[in-house]
Amino acid sequence: MTNVLHETASASGQDGIAYDGLRSFLRKCEAAGEITTIRNAHWDLEIGALTESVSELIPEPPGLLFDDIPGYPSGYRVLSLPTGSRVRMALSLGFPPDTPKMDMVRIAANRMKTSPPIPPRVVESGPVMENVFTGSQIDVLKLPVLRAHALDGGRYIGTGDTVINRDPESGFINMGTYRIQVHGPDLLGLWMSPGQQGRLIAERYWKAGKACPVVATFGGDPLVFTFAYTKFAFGVSELDRVGGMLGHPLDVITGPVTGLPIAAHAEVAIEGEIPPPSEQTHTEGPFGEWPGYYAVDEDSTGNEQPVIRVKALYHRNDPILLNMAPQWPGAPHHSVRFDGGVLWEQLEGAGVPGIKGVFVHNSFFVVVAIEQRYAGHAQQVGMATLGCNAVARNGRFVVIVDDDIDPSNMSEVIWAMTTRVDPVGDIHLVPNAWATPLDPRMPPDMQANGPHTNSRAIFYAVRPWQWRDKFPPVNRIARSTRDDMVAKYRDRLPFPKM
Repeated sequence: MTNVLHETASASGQDGIAYDGLRSFLRKCEAAGEITTIRNAHWDLEIGALTESVSELIPEPPGLLFDDIPGYPSGYRVLSLPTGSRVRMALSLGFPPDTPKMDMVRIAANRMKTSPPIPPRVVESGPVMENVFTGSQIDVLKLPVLRAHALDGGRYIGTGDTVINRDPESGFINMGTYRIQVHGPDLLGLWMSPGQQGRLIAERYWKAGKACPVVATFGGDPLVFTFAYTKFAFGVSELDRVGGMLGHPLDVITGPVTGLPIAAHAEVAIEGEIPPPSEQTHTEGPFGEWPGYYAVDEDSTGNEQPVIRVKALYHRNDPILLNMAPQWPGAPHHSVRFDGGVLWEQLEGAGVPGIKGVFVHNSFFVVVAIEQRYAGHAQQVGMATLGCNAVARNGRFVVIVDDDIDPSNMSEVIWAMTTRVDPVGDIHLVPNAWATPLDPRMPPDMQANGPHTNSRAIFYAVRPWQWRDKFPPVNRIARSTRDDMVAKYRDRLPFPKM
């Protein structure tokens, strides 16, 4: 492996997760043999194609750090698949590298439940301010912004981003992740699905005839990005939850243009404003989205979207952009989806007992394992799952399984679905659920005009409560026996890490 870092990051010197930005996280990954440097790959399609190929075809794929990108100075880099392996996901959460996937979800859920939120700490400056550009100096395309998919309508800097704005009524600061297209040196396009918290906040400014101040960062540590795309309830500060997870405050700078917080160790940041759509929009897209489709009918006249007018651009020396351009679900960016831990926390917070495991395979497929305790318990869990903010939007299938099933193991989940589900009585259909126009199954007229809803199916893949004691016993060895066999014969057989 090549040494990928151009500087030595200082240790945080505090309890909790001991990294402070993307570079110190990368150094931990490099020490674990988890980073591969690729040189001379092109920003136009090649980086996107290689990223998807590696994620799809290589189990536990390496992180890819692209350097010497044609047309850009050496050191202006792009990182793909930052948490694409179990080891890198564990490092991003501050866990030992050999932590099993389900343990990550369980421990993360417990830490979120028990760790008090810690507000960010305002500092005078930070590495993100090493290079400052305003006015005519601003040119976002001085950075190696990708065009990731063959039919994309342009280059997108906003894939691995965090977008921050402040609610004008309550003062609540929201952090989310939205796609951002480059329209010009100081003009960006912003696509925010209806109902998303960042859009709801922007709409309050627009109704008052005002532009919404905004900060966006590109290239930050994976934990901040993870909290940005995770669905918390409105009013719950992602920045405070990051501090709670870190075990110490996140260092932020007060943006001189907007007054909004900017992560001090971000690689790239912009400050700007989102004017009301009645004042300015721009044709945006098309863009290959997370379901694996170009789901919306995007043509030259039909996809006018809000814009960000960039007022200031900041970046570190030798900046690193984070490539999280969506890929089809068979080529995931993450080894473990963190929203499973959020859902686990929210279910327990709602008073639902007996939760033994939660795993989000993709946005359309969620599995919850329970220890059944009473008649109707499985149905309670199924309906509660649909109502939890972590997965309330864009879902399709929820599967409830017994606690002898590992919800992260699709072979076990399918076994439960095919042997414990009676299709007539154990599949519950729920219409008119909250969705997005990016849902490829949504009819074109609904995509264009709303309502943006879809239906959900809950599979109760559990032993029927009424005769659970008479359900046939399984012929599978006990997990403890399997673990003993793996430990005993690992030096002679290539057992994978769990």
